[in-house]
Amino acid sequence: MAERENRRDRRERDEAPEFADRLVAINRVSKTVKGGKRFGFAALVVVGDQKGRVGFGKGKAKEVPEAIRKATEQAKRNMIRVALREGRTLHHDIEGRHGAGKVIMRTAPQGTGIIAGGPMRAVFEMLGIQDVVAKSNGSQNPYNMIRATLNGLSNGQSPRNVAQRRGKKVADILPKRDEAPAESSQVAEEA
Repeated sequence: MAERENRRDRRERDEAPEFADRLVAINRVSKTVKGGKRFGFAALVVVGDQKGRVGFGKGKAKEVPEAIRKATEQAKRNMIRVALREGRTLHHDIEGRHGAGKVIMRTAPQGTGIIAGGPMRAVFEMLGIQDVVAKSNGSQNPYNMIRATLNGLSNGQSPRNVAQRRGKKVADILPKRDEAPAESSQVAEEA
């Protein structure tokens, strides 16, 4: 009896993290056989918790819903965690590459929104980023664009990681924001 309750608790815990998913692309392929054509479908899905975790997956099947289900399952298995500044943007500008795909992602002030196209927008929305400016150069293939975006995001560094690696405090790593405006106001008063 206790074992059954433990199993139910574990199942509820596994289902607790609610993930949002976005279908990015669906590709139909056909195979010509003696009786006509057989169709297959390939789906590309991005999954995220909109709090800093994101992953993508691809699935192939004879029907669209089955391909989407397979892609979603794979995406949930291949998630990465990305450090966000103030929970809304990146800590610094990032470049990502995969094959011929190259993407540039820049931090943005609050209120900018997501300025990115196609598959990159889906990744940022599932990740929970609210302000970012991104540009894709090179390959327009959605698979390569998503891989390049995730490559860049996984290479991003948070100030906490940098400080820990250097053996310093986070305050020593970040630029002094309070001193710069004070100095400029003193210069204006003297003039």
